[in-house]
Amino acid sequence: MKIKIMKTKLFFYLILTLELISFKLYSSDEPKKNLRAPAYPLITIDPYMSLWSMNDTLYNDVMRHWTEIRQSLIGAIRVDGKVYRFLGKEELPLKVIVPMADKEKWNCKYSFEEPKENWFADNFNDAKWQNGFAAFGTKDEPSAKTLWETQHIFVRREFKLDKYTTDETLYLVYTHDDDLDLYLNGTKIVSTGNKCSKDALLKLDEKLLNKTGTNIIAAHCYNRVGAAILDFGILQERKTYQQFKNTAVQNSVELSATQTTYNFTCGTIDLKLKFTSPLLPNNLDILSRPINYISYEIISNDGNKHDVQIYFEATPENAVDVVSQKISATKNKFGKINYLKTGTTEQNILGKKGDNRRIDWGYFYLGGIENENFDYAIGEYQKTKKEFIESGKITQIKSIEIISNMDELMPVLAISHSHKQVGDQSVGNFIMLGYDDIKSIQYFGENLNAWWRKSENENFENLLEKSYSDYNEIMKSCSEFDAQLKNDAIISGGEEYADLCILAFRQSIAAHKLVKDSNGEILFFSKENFSNGSIGTVDVTYPSAPLFLYYNPDLLKGMLNPIFYYAESGKWQKQFAPHDVGTYPIANGQTYGGDMPVEESGNMLILTAAIAHIEGNANYAQKHWETLKIWADYLLANGLDPENQLCTDDFAGHFAHNTNLSVKAILGIASFGKIAKMLGEKELGEKYLSNAKEMAIKWEQMAFDKDHYKLTFDQPGTWSQKYNLVWDQQLGFNLFNKNIIDTEIKYYLTKQNEFGLPLDNRRTYTKSDWIIWTASLTNDVETFKKFIIPIYKFVNETPDRVPMTDWYETINAKQVGFQARSVVGGYFIKMLKDKIESKK
Repeated sequence: MKIKIMKTKLFFYLILTLELISFKLYSSDEPKKNLRAPAYPLITIDPYMSLWSMNDTLYNDVMRHWTEIRQSLIGAIRVDGKVYRFLGKEELPLKVIVPMADKEKWNCKYSFEEPKENWFADNFNDAKWQNGFAAFGTKDEPSAKTLWETQHIFVRREFKLDKYTTDETLYLVYTHDDDLDLYLNGTKIVSTGNKCSKDALLKLDEKLLNKTGTNIIAAHCYNRVGAAILDFGILQERKTYQQFKNTAVQNSVELSATQTTYNFTCGTIDLKLKFTSPLLPNNLDILSRPINYISYEIISNDGNKHDVQIYFEATPENAVDVVSQKISATKNKFGKINYLKTGTTEQNILGKKGDNRRIDWGYFYLGGIENENFDYAIGEYQKTKKEFIESGKITQIKSIEIISNMDELMPVLAISHSHKQVGDQSVGNFIMLGYDDIKSIQYFGENLNAWWRKSENENFENLLEKSYSDYNEIMKSCSEFDAQLKNDAIISGGEEYADLCILAFRQSIAAHKLVKDSNGEILFFSKENFSNGSIGTVDVTYPSAPLFLYYNPDLLKGMLNPIFYYAESGKWQKQFAPHDVGTYPIANGQTYGGDMPVEESGNMLILTAAIAHIEGNANYAQKHWETLKIWADYLLANGLDPENQLCTDDFAGHFAHNTNLSVKAILGIASFGKIAKMLGEKELGEKYLSNAKEMAIKWEQMAFDKDHYKLTFDQPGTWSQKYNLVWDQQLGFNLFNKNIIDTEIKYYLTKQNEFGLPLDNRRTYTKSDWIIWTASLTNDVETFKKFIIPIYKFVNETPDRVPMTDWYETINAKQVGFQARSVVGGYFIKMLKDKIESKK
């Protein structure tokens, strides 16, 4: 049965009521954490299913995808008839006033050539500009109506507000890749710098608006490299009738590697709420399960018994890219599991790619266990909440499925548990949130299943049931893992270092998707979040590698395997390694606009040697011997003094004679020598190691600049972090004079700013992962901490409340670009170094 609902003011819940089941929330007696995270990970499964709290207090903002787009999750508890909201915030989607292209294609004037002065003024004559329909973008952007393939585009859009009621707040909404400047009636209101955004919001100043006549939005967008998109419009705030106005008191929030735990006081009840992402790196079957847990414990804080109901809701926003998409919502049962399910009606599987996107195929699930008090239904939004407040019960509307447009109707999935006579013995339960993406990655034309789906017969309902049964074991494993990680990190680098590794752990792993190819080969695809959306980027794999080398080198193999296949299949014809294998989630070959010949070849050689070093054999490298030799020979010919090209820090632009890139080339050559010797090719191995040693001696002579070493060989008075030197130590080469590191570390300490060490002398911005690599060059823990404390201070004080950025300003802690990227796995480089040292 289907109920189609058109242009109605009704809002709907799917309700599930569960009785008390006593489940132990495994936890350690760790002290309360002091770190204030920029954003707190809640549900972290993969690049598409990634839900964060971007506020110090869990109930002071809506929950958001890592891209900052709202994906609502709300929790409330009813104690003896009084309701306290502890999770999320009631907020309706904004109303469209001036539509973007995903709602309606819009006409405007545009130019690819730089116009005259004051082109953004409201009285500028744009008669000679072209007419066209937005959005503007490259051919791989699904929403693009007008092809934009130049570096620059200039757009002028007219609109009127006189037919709208403007009593409620208006917002500019804009999507761009890359740099964007926006003007409203001649006044600049947006200047992003090197950044891309999807549906970013800016509250408009009413003084700048003409409410009775014509308004002009003028935009200039600059595409630096790769894909491009430009779209904008205006939205209006809707009145939200909040039912859960009263909030709990949040007492604390604690982070561990796989869990985020909140503690609240809700009147006479204390509530402990735990979000668990079982990303256990040595158990790939569990790591790959697209199911997370929300667990809770409640206990009386006044010694008396209380009647308690607890309530959770999620919206179909968790299953769409934009809220204008049509969705369905259903209630279902499988064995003992009752679950709620929602997704788009279109189900365009693997139909979109790109950076700032959310998934809109597959289905979002919210589930729990049936019992004698179980009840679930589709109910009305306001009425259901009102009845929960008044009685703790939910009215049902007998139907199976709802289909709606979310910007007109917002169905809600909800679960409620009842607990009678709660006293001084804690009671608890849990719910499961999951996402079945059906197909995860397109890999050179083949649509691949997620790792957990062993065959086409595997279904998500079975996985829900299995995840329910495994709950206690998984929670125990997570808590044991978290305690061990924290202890190891503290021993390696101190409390602040441990906090940074803990915050990096889920972010790094959840920026990947684990699948197998048709031959059963492990593939672990990274998504280059808020960078350019590339999949399997080698220079993203490189900085993130320490986490995976430390815990499970098979995951690093899964990151390298697509690159090796691409290079060895004949699809890649160049004598150096590719940059990527596509744009997430489509891995059909490189889509990045430029090559990084020395960078990527060095990365692949170093990381392959690192796997051999950790595992004690070169079996993995042997499979790719010929390819590795081609890359090593390329570095021999081109690596000592690199020509004008990009490196990992491609945001800084092209430049030649890069000393740090030269270090990478030298270590790449040495890596091949090491691999050759491990495979019994002693003479050949000695040849490459000898060449690398000779190049290292030349490097020192070419790079030396009095009391430090230069940024480029030809620029005296410059400097840069030589973070690539870390592999000279880690892999036991000892090619470079130890005095180089001592000299550099001493010099770096004179260049630090309040929030960290700049990347080099050109800018005050930095990369946090590289600072930790640089800090790991020293063998003195106290010196190491001198580099770590400013990063900790940045994380604790940055005004940008987003999943941790790795690119920020060292003078004011502001984000420059990037967020939620896997590269923070590089924080584990010090732990990796100590692990290697302990085995000597």
